[in-house]
Formats: sequence, C-alpha cells, structure tokens
Amino acid sequence: MTSSDGANHDPAPARLTVGIVSAGRVGSALGAALERVGHIVFGVCAISDASVRRARMRLPDSEILPIEEVAARGELLILAVPDAELPGLVRGLAGAGVVRSGTIVAHTSGANGVGVLAPLAELGALPLAIHPAMTFTGHDEDLSRLGNACFGITAADEIGYAIAQSLVIEMGGEPVRVSEEHRTLYHAALAHGSNHLVTLIVDAVAALREALSGPGLLGQQTVDEQPNGLAERLLAPLASAALDNALRRGPAALTGPVARGDVAAVAAHLDALTAVDPRLAAGYRALSLRSAERAATNPALIELLEERR
Repeated sequence: MTSSDGANHDPAPARLTVGIVSAGRVGSALGAALERVGHIVFGVCAISDASVRRARMRLPDSEILPIEEVAARGELLILAVPDAELPGLVRGLAGAGVVRSGTIVAHTSGANGVGVLAPLAELGALPLAIHPAMTFTGHDEDLSRLGNACFGITAADEIGYAIAQSLVIEMGGEPVRVSEEHRTLYHAALAHGSNHLVTLIVDAVAALREALSGPGLLGQQTVDEQPNGLAERLLAPLASAALDNALRRGPAALTGPVARGDVAAVAAHLDALTAVDPRLAAGYRALSLRSAERAATNPALIELLEERR
C-alpha cells in the first residue's frame, strides 16, 4: 500500500530492519520478540552497563550503535525510553534530521499517544504508540509474558493502526485501540491497578511478618524476610483468588469486615496496624474507605474511616 508521500506502508510487513533506542527492559524484550518472528534488529542504543549486558544477552546479533546511526538505518525505529525522556529524544532526532521519510517510528510510552511524535511525523515518519500493558523485570519471564499481554495502540490513521496491529499480533499480543485523548487515563488506570497492587502486597507482607513472629507449632518460628517466605506463602493463594474474583465479578467480589460494615473489626485493624507502622495503617484506611464506598456499606463505618484521616 502506497501513501500520498510515496512511501510503501504494508499493513502486514514480512520483514523489517529494526533499530531500538534503548536496550532497557522493555526495548530489549520487544526486540527479541520481533526477531523471533523474522524481523531483523540490526542495532540498539545502549549506554549503561546494564543495558549493554541486556543487549548482548537478548539481542546477540545486534550491534550496539550510536543513537543517530540506529535512527538513520531502521525501517522500524522503536523508542523505548522513559516517558519523561521521550519528548526531548524526539525533538533531538527531528533536529538532527537522521530519521528518513517513510520510517515507522513507534514509542512504548503508556501515557503518550502519537502527538509526541509530531516533529518526526512532519518529516515523513509514520508515528505509532505501542505500549505493552505488562510489567518488565529484565528476566526471562518478560518474553513469555508478552505473549499473554494486551498492547495499547494509537496511530494517526487506519494505515498506522493496521501496521501496529500486525506487529502486536506477530509478537503474540492482543492489540487494543486507545484514543489519543484518553492515553493519560489509560496509563493512570494501569498504573493504579499494577504499581499500587505491589505496594499493597508488600505492606500486607510486612504486617504478616510481624504477626507471625514468635513461637510456631514446632517451637520458635522463623519468619523469613526474603521473598517467597512464610508470609508470602500464606498470602499468595488468598491474594490470587481475590484478584481472580475481582476480574470476574467486579465489586461483588468484596468480602471481609469492610464489606460487612463491621465497625469494631475495622477499628481494631487500624489500631493494630498503627502500632506496627502508621503509614501502613494510613494505606489500609484509605483503601477501606474506597472499599466501603464501593460496597455501599454501613454509614457508621464510612464515618469512622473519614474521622481517622
């Protein structure tokens, strides 16, 4: 398919030469996923020692090159940098004039659509936002998780959407259209549901470690403060079931003292948590208040939670 600028934009490209800026957790994972399906990652930009090691491990056939060379040679240029760095990077590439007309330029920022790529689009690049809705650790599980992930995609036109969808499907993911004006809300929702979940679990584990210290069935009970210890094993099946129930049943999945409107139990919880760490208790109070509002529970409980701010 040929657009008005004369560039050939095939909605299902068979092979593309891919350049990646930079070889962080996300960029290196996407590069490896694209190579698996026949695209060629010729070069990556890697500055830190960790990025260099990651590039050599995940993309051993790719050259580590200066950013200008990566940008100039790729048919598909992936900008996998932190959100705050993306606008400056785009302006710098546009000012340098190294990105050729017809280049597909895709960034991986969740909060941004294609507007941030306008300086490159004005030079003839095809702008795409392709954000994997997944957390990346830098370990082997990153690649397998991509196959089960949704990708929030935004494009300037239907040609762009067709290319973005094709790339995501090739990597094994599910493309989901997100409008330009809703990218910030989309990103906020994902951050709230994933990043804050980590904080919630870590806080719960800390409280459990305190509760479980002391004698056990066989004498003195040792509570391991490393990951995958006793507290984590106790919480894991409950937290997994709660997450599954929430995704299947929504607010109807709420159980426990807040959902029942049990004022005395929640007040006791707040006292116990405050004795361990007032900041932990503050997080419990805030989430209990939101849960009580969701459950339309006992007004006296909501009053208690608002008073304990």
